[in-house]
Amino acid sequence: MVARQEVSAWRPGVPGVVEVLHARFTEHAYPMHLHDEWTLLIVDDGAVRYDLNRRAHGAPHGTVTLLPPQVPHNGSSATTRGFRKRVLYLDLTQLDEGFIGPAVDGPDLADALLRRRVDQLHTALASPGDELEAESRLTLVAERLRGHLRPRLRTTPPRNGTAHALRDLLDERLLPGLRLAEAARLLHTHPAHLVSAFTAAFGIPPRRDLTARRIDHARPLLLDGLPPAETATASGFYDQPHLTRHFKRIPGIPPGHFARGPSISGERREQRPRNARPVADGV
Repeated sequence: MVARQEVSAWRPGVPGVVEVLHARFTEHAYPMHLHDEWTLLIVDDGAVRYDLNRRAHGAPHGTVTLLPPQVPHNGSSATTRGFRKRVLYLDLTQLDEGFIGPAVDGPDLADALLRRRVDQLHTALASPGDELEAESRLTLVAERLRGHLRPRLRTTPPRNGTAHALRDLLDERLLPGLRLAEAARLLHTHPAHLVSAFTAAFGIPPRRDLTARRIDHARPLLLDGLPPAETATASGFYDQPHLTRHFKRIPGIPPGHFARGPSISGERREQRPRNARPVADGV
């Protein structure tokens, strides 16, 4: 089979929705990565297999998959013909961090009404002028999701102090970057212990966590029309090839092909220049 990929991504201007992504892949496999937003996924053709929190899952046609923020996951086709999916990235105003644990326990929801409401929300988000309808449908979707997650709420497990301290430090130094030796000195521990504690707590090494967060920082800049070269330096990458290498590995396409509007219109967003500065790579 010839490798095929089709991607449309845009920012809809609806509060609570960070990004809309429609994609079809025949061969691309997502590596372990994470997002700072909720990932609400429906599969329109084929099926997706993925790992979340070291457990295998599947997202077949007809279900709704909710991947929590800050928890690494991967993804690949579960069929030989690939898959077609629609994704909404929702911020924490729709579901707060207290729901992360319940979503980890059961990310795949067999709920026909929820599936239909998510489909209707995608239709509204792809239709300029229907923002009020989209906001109304988003409210119904979020409430339905909370209804699934509330019964599973449990006491939050204790934090791994070293791992969370490093994550806080990476958040503070997302753009300028952070060297492992410096992080170990600031946190008064050995570099090897720092890496092992972080990986054990979050299921992903700190360098991959940092790269994934920088990719998430780059996505809205590209969707706002910032050229890839400027987006690279504004997001903590060394240069455009550095951004392109990781962008092709995680979202699955070059950054220059990412910033495209809804497939029904094919319109590009107007470019808005931003100030950018070179920054150093990190842990």
